[in-house]
Amino acid sequence: MALNLSSSLCFQFRTPISAPKHQEFSFNFNSTPLIHRNDRKVVTCGLGGDDMLGDFGARDPFPAEIESQFGDKVLGSGNTEHKILIPNISALSLSSQESTPLDPSQPPLTKQVAQQLLRKVIGWRLAEDDGTGILRLQCLWKLKDYKSGIELINRIYNVAAATGYYPDLHLEQPNQVRAQIYTPSIGGLSMNDFILAAKIDDIKTSDLVPKKRVWA
Repeated sequence: MALNLSSSLCFQFRTPISAPKHQEFSFNFNSTPLIHRNDRKVVTCGLGGDDMLGDFGARDPFPAEIESQFGDKVLGSGNTEHKILIPNISALSLSSQESTPLDPSQPPLTKQVAQQLLRKVIGWRLAEDDGTGILRLQCLWKLKDYKSGIELINRIYNVAAATGYYPDLHLEQPNQVRAQIYTPSIGGLSMNDFILAAKIDDIKTSDLVPKKRVWA
């Protein structure tokens, strides 16, 4: 059914009972002026020309709102200080960073720092060599079949070749790939190892892993 704009539509809105004043608004979408009634005043806003919306405005703030200085606490306040912050390198995703040359005399990352960086990579865990105490990053993928394992190793190799850092990759029967990363030149983990792990995380593997069963 089409809406006849020439007909008169009236709505009434009442403010909550908790409001300090009772206000009633009547909107009449025709040539009749808009009447705003409250306890003290009557304001008439004419609807001139073809403007169907008229000159509608927001209500005046209640005294309690003015006393609370709520206007100074909103984003649009003229006194609000606005800053555009440029993220530093630590705030960026590890996969978007590039590996840097390392000095062999540089000490490896401590276990505490490595555990913090571990939150930035997915599926990796810290493995500690029982004999030397060297920390390594380790990840395990369970794939559809042996062929999928070979394909994943190829994808990991292509990513690693671009960084110049290569993980230890093991294809395990029947359908597992295990990767291990650390920096032999410093005898432990460096930031480069976590950057490589994050880049490996970005590799598409949805076509290589077994499909999950969906029960109706």
